[in-house]
Amino acid sequence: MAADEPIKPDAFAALKERFGQQSRKAQAYYTVMHEVRGILGSDEAASDWMTEAQAAFGGKTAAEAVGEGREDEVLAHVRSLKK
Repeated sequence: MAADEPIKPDAFAALKERFGQQSRKAQAYYTVMHEVRGILGSDEAASDWMTEAQAAFGGKTAAEAVGEGREDEVLAHVRSLKK
């Protein structure tokens, strides 16, 4: 596709959908990060926790689990840590 060619409607729709999916994943990730930061006290500690393998997620990291669409499961686990 040349730079001066208009974007076809199907291509634009696909791009818009992909952007929406990535945006939802990012929003889910930062929702979890916010909860974890509240427990651990810092962005650095929360980021470290997000990238450590967790038995609660089958050996995956919280970031991987969120990326798979398991945000609710991760949030439930994080909230259980508060108790």
